[in-house]
Amino acid sequence: MKREPDRIDRRILHELQENGRLSIVELAQRVNLTKTPCAQRVRRLEREGFIKGYRAELDADRLGIGHIMVVMVTLSQTSDTALEDFNTAVRRIPEVQSCYLVAGDFDYLIKVRTSDIAHYRNVLGEQIGKLPCVQQTHSYVVMEQVKDDARLPVRRRGE
Repeated sequence: MKREPDRIDRRILHELQENGRLSIVELAQRVNLTKTPCAQRVRRLEREGFIKGYRAELDADRLGIGHIMVVMVTLSQTSDTALEDFNTAVRRIPEVQSCYLVAGDFDYLIKVRTSDIAHYRNVLGEQIGKLPCVQQTHSYVVMEQVKDDARLPVRRRGE
């Protein structure tokens, strides 16, 4: 039975998105619980799949991968097999940060992070262009990253 997170669960999810390194004691204080019930809720949220994992937010510029390209990809065919093959292959490209199957004039929208345009050109030619069923790509350089937030709005459905 799938259960909706209650108000306290949502507060826990919000706090952990803001800082995944919070201790259970600190988290419990922030959501007005004692340590044991808070820890139990966190474990349940993990077990039920609301919390999929914990990771550090890294600085792409400091890591030398601050160059972002957005790529629109059109496939030559969109059968279930073609889409599955494309999806499997694109997941293997480390420079692809996100990939979305979309409805519209093209099939996929991809965000690619590289060190510079030469690195991107190599990724495009040697990896993206060789993905299954790729017919055409259009690349757009990101001039400024205005917002890039992986945090999710944690509220009740319909709020």
